This record gives sequence, C-alpha cells and structure tokens, in this order.
Amino acid sequence: MNILLHVCCGPCTVYPLQILRDQGNSVEGFFFNPNIHPYREFRRRINALRELAELEKFTVTIDDNYGLRQYLRMVVFHEQQRCSICYDLRLEEAARKAGEIKADAFTTTLLYSRYQNHEQVREKGEELAEKFGVAFYYQDFRAGWQNGIDRSREMGLYRQPYCGCIYSEQERYDKKFRKKNKERK
Repeated sequence: MNILLHVCCGPCTVYPLQILRDQGNSVEGFFFNPNIHPYREFRRRINALRELAELEKFTVTIDDNYGLRQYLRMVVFHEQQRCSICYDLRLEEAARKAGEIKADAFTTTLLYSRYQNHEQVREKGEELAEKFGVAFYYQDFRAGWQNGIDRSREMGLYRQPYCGCIYSEQERYDKKFRKKNKERK
C-alpha cells in the first residue's frame, strides 16, 4: 500500500516508519501540528523530523505554518476535550492530504504514543476515511515504544519532553496537577 503517515515529530516516527516499511508499504510523511507551543519547540520538532527524513530517505511534506492561534481558537473553553479536538484537527488535514496524493490509506504516529487515546484516534480516523474516501490504517505501534526511543537516541534526534500543546507544557511543571494525577492512579 501507499500510506500517508501523519507525523507529530521525528522520534515518534522512527518505529511506525520501520514497521510500515517492513510490511512492504510505501510511506510518505506529513507534518501538520498547529498544537505545538512555543514556536521554538515547533521549529525543533521540524528540524528533528528533517534529520530523520534525511537519515531514513523518507519523503515528508512539512506544513511549517505556526498555527497556534487556530488551535487555541478551537480549544479555549473546551480544555477538557482538547486532545479530541486536536486529533480532529490534525487527522482531518492528514485525510485531506492523503486524498490529494491518492494514497491508499493514512495513519498517524499518534498510535505510537502510550499517552494518546487510541480509541478516539481510531474512531476519528475511520470517520474521516469515509468523508475523504481514503482508508484509515489502524495499527497499535505502542509495542515498539522503547525501540523507537532507543533508535531515536542512537540517531541523535531531539526528543521532546511533552506532547506539544501549551496545556501539556503547563501540566509537566504543575506540581498540583502531577500530585492529583498520581492520586488517581
């Protein structure tokens, strides 16, 4: 198959790219992530992805428009649903792009992360597949979590310390949030 892989960053692309290629698929990347904040982080992720693309001979289209305003307009006052809104925003653009390039299917590196809601990602992907007439390829890439981390370190890729949005950035420093989250577990 010819698969469009929505990518959130270089390190999270390493394992899914390897698996999809090992399965005999042709894979093209697409970076569209208006959720990433601050701007320096956005640029660092793009640069790490470009490094990976060069190392892996991986064709990737990068939307380098910093879309923070677009993202915030959608999530402000809906912070509890921000991840779902973010999935919608990014996957819709990926599905649109997959249709434009006549890919057989599209998928996302969000399915590599232990921190993302796979069921929501899958549901949204399938819904968008219908809307844009291109299949959504679901595969749970979490089994390769450590493999991807190890390989991205070996490659010397920049590894980000949070999902990318301003809210996750706050949460990683917010002691009250971390404590409350720890108590829930």
